[in-house]
Amino acid sequence: MAYLTQTQSGEPVLILKEGTGRSRGREAQRNNIMAAKVIAEAIRSTLGPRGMDKMLVSGIGDITITNDGAAILDEIDVQHPAAKMIVEVAKTQDDMVGDGTTTAVVLSGELLKEAEELLEQNIHPTLIVSGYRKAAQRAMEVLDKMGITVDLDDRETLKKVAVTSMGSKAVGTAREHFADIAVDAVKQIAEKRGDKWVVDIDNVQIVKKEGKSLQDTELVSGIILDKEVAHSGMPKSLKQAQIALVNTPFEVEKTEVSAEIRIRDPTQIKAFLDKETNMLKGMVEKVKKAKANVLICQKGIDDMAQHFLAKEGILTVRRTKESDMEKLSRATAGKVITNLSDLKPEDLGYAELVEERKIGDDKMVFVEGCKNPKSVSILIRAGLQRMVDEAERVMHDALSVVADIFAKNKVVVGGGAVETEVAKKLREYAVQIGGREQLAVEAFAKSLEAIPKTLAENAGLEQIDIMVELRSAHEKPKGHSMGVDVFAGKVVNMYERGVIEPLSVKEQAIKSAAEASTMILRIDDVISGGKTKAPPGGPGGMPGGY
Repeated sequence: MAYLTQTQSGEPVLILKEGTGRSRGREAQRNNIMAAKVIAEAIRSTLGPRGMDKMLVSGIGDITITNDGAAILDEIDVQHPAAKMIVEVAKTQDDMVGDGTTTAVVLSGELLKEAEELLEQNIHPTLIVSGYRKAAQRAMEVLDKMGITVDLDDRETLKKVAVTSMGSKAVGTAREHFADIAVDAVKQIAEKRGDKWVVDIDNVQIVKKEGKSLQDTELVSGIILDKEVAHSGMPKSLKQAQIALVNTPFEVEKTEVSAEIRIRDPTQIKAFLDKETNMLKGMVEKVKKAKANVLICQKGIDDMAQHFLAKEGILTVRRTKESDMEKLSRATAGKVITNLSDLKPEDLGYAELVEERKIGDDKMVFVEGCKNPKSVSILIRAGLQRMVDEAERVMHDALSVVADIFAKNKVVVGGGAVETEVAKKLREYAVQIGGREQLAVEAFAKSLEAIPKTLAENAGLEQIDIMVELRSAHEKPKGHSMGVDVFAGKVVNMYERGVIEPLSVKEQAIKSAAEASTMILRIDDVISGGKTKAPPGGPGGMPGGY
């Protein structure tokens, strides 16, 4: 309906166009909070090592089975604007640190649930927002003090972080194997710039193929090209490969405008065709002169040029993706050349072995055994397509958390230990603040405890007993590492169990959840525009669409 108001004389004034919806005040807040809570509830059961999986079926029947918070929310088509903000929290968490998406979303839902109870007590949203911001700031300080500094050469600790990130994923016994691969891959691509380490996990190429098992997943010190050797007469395997990376076509360029050639003598036809052949031969000669025995080309290669390359015994791959060319350059230390005349022996890359192999139904070219590759590949194998896809998500999480340690080399204890400790410190802090904001800080503390509570719930444990035991453990000296062991069903020292997570994952989760919840709480008016209707009679508004 259109939104109307009246002048003093009682005349109606049309403000918003017909079809516009509007909800205000408490109703708007209640709707927004409810939408956000529904999203949080949807993925709450996936948290922790005993979390359940979700099966998502798309409109065209594609099936995704996962318990990765970011993947679930990415697949769900969310309509409500407040719910979309919670989905953004998961996306930001995934983009920034690659893990902790479920924690961030569950925390957002809890913060809003606690805020709703405060709103019912007539506490103004601005006071709640102020309290939440102070609590988030204090939580960051407490987290930083709790952070345990890690030596980047301490392989065991890095491996524990990777295994913890895979705790809730369905990769079973392959966790240790995946953790080894993730640590090796990140160590290989890490670069030191000044005092800082920089790790871009986009430099790890992940190739998925059905067949064999998760244990057959392997790390390749180089790049895998999803291509086959261009010509049957070329060698399929070459050791000590000198690799030319070329971004120019091995074809005779066509004229941009249509042209015609008039030939008066039959011998001129042969001379014309020979000229084209000689041009292609000249291109191959330049590759040979640079002492390259492998050619990887981003563009097309003429059949005649392929023939000459095969005669010279040069293993050739054509139409390689630009992203793969960049990775090859980083892996083999070769330069991508755009003009063949510039190709020199020092521009070539090096690999111990370049070989075409059949993986499943497809042929692939492996460029491996590079000296100090700054780009590597992981070939993921599993028996089912769904398992291969889930294994890729698991590997992404493992790579991300190891990369997070290189960016900020501090870890905190998992299993709900850090959330319980921060909640305890926030309750102490709330007393210092006083006033109504104190209630908001206490609500923030209670929300943090939802993480260990949910871990216990998903493991089928008695929540109240676990929380009482957990709070009691944290009151004791050196009790800050006590968390929920969902397999033993009791509170234990999680640091000794090797359950550790990057500090940056927890920081990002708390910051994102606090920002999203405060933004939703500040909204007291939702105005939704009416859908635009198409004019009658077709797109042009005329009968029959004319």
